[in-house]
Amino acid sequence: MKLYRHLRVCLVLAASLFLASQPAWATKRVALVIGNSSYQNVPLLPNPANDAAAIAATLKGAGFDVVDSRLNLAASDMRRALRDFADQARDADIALVYYAGHGIEIDGTNYLIPTDAKLERDTDIYDEAFSLDRVLLAIEPARQLRVVIVDACRNNPFADTMKRTVASRSISRGLARVEPTVSNTLIAFAAKAGLTALDGNSKNSPYAMALVKYIAKPGLDLRRAFGFVRDDVLQATGNRQEPYVYGSLGGEDVALVPAPKAEEPTQAANPQSEIRRDYELALQLRNKAALNAFLTQHPDGYYADLAKLQLNQLDAEDARVAATEKARQAEQQQARLTSQGAQRADQEKAAAELKAAEDARIAAEKAKQAAQEQAAEAERKRTASETAIAAALSGNKPAVENTVAGNPEGVAPVQADNAPKVAALSQEPRQTDIAKTDIDKTDIAKSVQSELSRVGCFTGAIDGQWNAASQRSLALFNRHAGTKFDAKLASLDALDAIKLKPSRVCPLICDHGYKADGDQCRKITCAEGSFLNDDNECEKRRGKKPVAKRNTDERPSRADRPARERPQPTVDVPRRQATARSGGSSGQIVCDQYLCRQVRSGCHLEYRGGGGPGGNTGNVEVCH
Repeated sequence: MKLYRHLRVCLVLAASLFLASQPAWATKRVALVIGNSSYQNVPLLPNPANDAAAIAATLKGAGFDVVDSRLNLAASDMRRALRDFADQARDADIALVYYAGHGIEIDGTNYLIPTDAKLERDTDIYDEAFSLDRVLLAIEPARQLRVVIVDACRNNPFADTMKRTVASRSISRGLARVEPTVSNTLIAFAAKAGLTALDGNSKNSPYAMALVKYIAKPGLDLRRAFGFVRDDVLQATGNRQEPYVYGSLGGEDVALVPAPKAEEPTQAANPQSEIRRDYELALQLRNKAALNAFLTQHPDGYYADLAKLQLNQLDAEDARVAATEKARQAEQQQARLTSQGAQRADQEKAAAELKAAEDARIAAEKAKQAAQEQAAEAERKRTASETAIAAALSGNKPAVENTVAGNPEGVAPVQADNAPKVAALSQEPRQTDIAKTDIDKTDIAKSVQSELSRVGCFTGAIDGQWNAASQRSLALFNRHAGTKFDAKLASLDALDAIKLKPSRVCPLICDHGYKADGDQCRKITCAEGSFLNDDNECEKRRGKKPVAKRNTDERPSRADRPARERPQPTVDVPRRQATARSGGSSGQIVCDQYLCRQVRSGCHLEYRGGGGPGGNTGNVEVCH
């Protein structure tokens, strides 16, 4: 019995030692990867299958315990895949779902579309597609982290054929904003809510290529990984596509692939590194609450000054919005008084208030621009300083962080003989700074041109040259969007405002004979019996009124008459006219070469030869 008891104790101690020797990060990680390309009722999508294959290979190489890769799933197959993966996620620590294909937002709910969907009516979405909530339900049992990556921010391919059963039902482009209800859940979209993603010119989309680059990097916090993905996609698409992440995590670093234990630093944690990380998290959220919380925790120091600059920028933006609204109300008040025929004094007062409000709006615009430039310049210097010093002192990372945080404006040379020398960073702008500023201005101008082209206000070359054509395009956008940006300058404010417009702003202008049909000009075809008038409208032809004509078809011409029918010339002979006798004349008529008259009373006519008044004597009047 004692031998059995000792043997049991030894087994328990051995098991405890074995468990203690296992890595602390040995968690179970499972993933479901779906790529729908071959749709049966809409055109083929070339990239999703390739993107899904690349993501699956990346996760398998990162050591995931389960990577279930499925391609071109019909509704029944997709339902079975989600059900099977829910069983896998039940005892997992990290569960990830990646979906590439078509997605649709209806009434604020996002749906993933199987390959056999028809969607003849808007209500068919509930029977033929899967809501994003269904995917979240499948990964909900995971204990530590739940991640859903949706690379489906494309145009709705069923929009032209889908019948709406209720006119008020909303069907938008792209996907709708979501807020996870379960903690430690992240939902990543390839593009911001309401916008569409680009497939790119290679076999993989820009979003998938960036995910492969960063998502499985050992030790990289997942929030920073998605931040790097965002930067790469913005650069690859010319700021036309901005990925977005919804949800929140705690203060601990969360990586899909933990860093090897041997690479973990042995020295004590650097407090400046913690402050920098808190600042970057607050900067990513970009709202007053996050920045004020950071300043409450870290009220002094270099990063506190940076946070105050960011807070000033947000305050300036709020002031600009308030001033713009006040100017709009003053303009409406003046228009109302003018239309009502108010007294002159009231109209003059309204005009003065409008001028003051407009001046305040312009001042707020300038203040916001100055605050934005100041914050951007501070961030640029911070990034440049940290990058340069980290590159020079790559073997002494904690010292670099301490130096950057403690001396933001310049870094003193390292005095150790065996350490590399680093020149102090001067406050004066260098040639590289000036060149970078010019490049930034060109990039901003190119981005504004690209966005103006997207909303139909710009048709020139997207070359970054802010010329007269670009200025006219921004002025055209101001007129149709109700904004008042300075057309002479391609600013970040204008870029942000244009990006918020989901569809065409400037009307499509077509030549005569064509009409606007969406984003294209289509030729106008008039029905038979109609013609296209000067107003570019089809007008019915008017029939000509009948005109009476002499019928010459049945009546022979003079040349065609027989000789016997032609009238023969006759000699002018005075014709006797039977006229009533009057008391003052004989009742006869005599004519000469000028006129005819009655024979006078007591006279008569005698024929004396000749042809008459035409040239001979004829009848003459004889009076006794």
